[in-house]
Amino acid sequence: MRAVFLLPLLFAAAGAEAATLRPATTLNAPVVLLRDLFDDAGAHADRVLGPGPAPGGRIVVEAPQLAAIARQFGVAWRPASKADRAVLEWPGRPLPRQQVVAAVRLALVASGAAEDCLIELPGFNPPLVPLDTPTRADVTQLDYEAGTGRFTAMLSVLAAGMEPINTRVSGRVEDTIELPVTTTRLNAGAVLRAEDVHFARIPATLARGEVVHTVAEAVGMQIKRSVAAGQPLTTADLTRPATIVRGATVQMRLQAPGIELTGQGVALEAGAMGERIRVLNPTSRAVLEAEVLGPNLVRIAPNGTVRLARGTASPVPVP
Repeated sequence: MRAVFLLPLLFAAAGAEAATLRPATTLNAPVVLLRDLFDDAGAHADRVLGPGPAPGGRIVVEAPQLAAIARQFGVAWRPASKADRAVLEWPGRPLPRQQVVAAVRLALVASGAAEDCLIELPGFNPPLVPLDTPTRADVTQLDYEAGTGRFTAMLSVLAAGMEPINTRVSGRVEDTIELPVTTTRLNAGAVLRAEDVHFARIPATLARGEVVHTVAEAVGMQIKRSVAAGQPLTTADLTRPATIVRGATVQMRLQAPGIELTGQGVALEAGAMGERIRVLNPTSRAVLEAEVLGPNLVRIAPNGTVRLARGTASPVPVP
């Protein structure tokens, strides 16, 4: 707290009824009036004594100064003890961040930045402004490096009855792109649903590799690795859900003109519809390449590659 030294005014008056000290007062203006210190202050209750605290601040008027003010303006009050004091506060609130961003954006766009750019203000400490008073923020000076996206701006904050607040802000601007991103964190192996993906504008630097551009490209696909919320998806992140899991017993189908053979095998790897996987023929111990046709169903081409399982001494024909 700091004591305020209100400048004496030349006007003085006498003849007031007994007054009562106001030990705590909430101001609604940037100045201190006589009635802010005393109830029943008399004819000069609305007299301006001097400037008040800044928004969010307070001042303290001690007993000797209160007595001097009362004598000067004819207020019928005397301190009961040296502990008498008046505390004056002007409520404040932080200037909304979005208001600062909007002012900075106008200045950046005028200097060549994209209208939908993403503005970062690391470490920004908003100034305090009057609690119930509309405010206005303008950038009066801007230094912007388009190559790096870095900027420094002088922000001027205005409000009725308040001296302008000038504060320097600095940050970085990035171009953005609208892409499908994950709604929540997803674990590896999850099959994407419509509610798992939504469109959002994100920094263009996050769009690395071949990214998914539509929600339809993502829904129904399985993710290969865990993905945090708000991240774009790349084609490398996605695969079709496995129709056949590794180790599953599958029906092998061999089709050729005039012939169709079937048998049972074991999937040596997982695979989705249309993918080619390795299948073990448990009878011949041959490892065959097969196309996934459906759940636990594969097709082996007549001229498909045949590889021997470990421990097999000689080639074995396709069943």
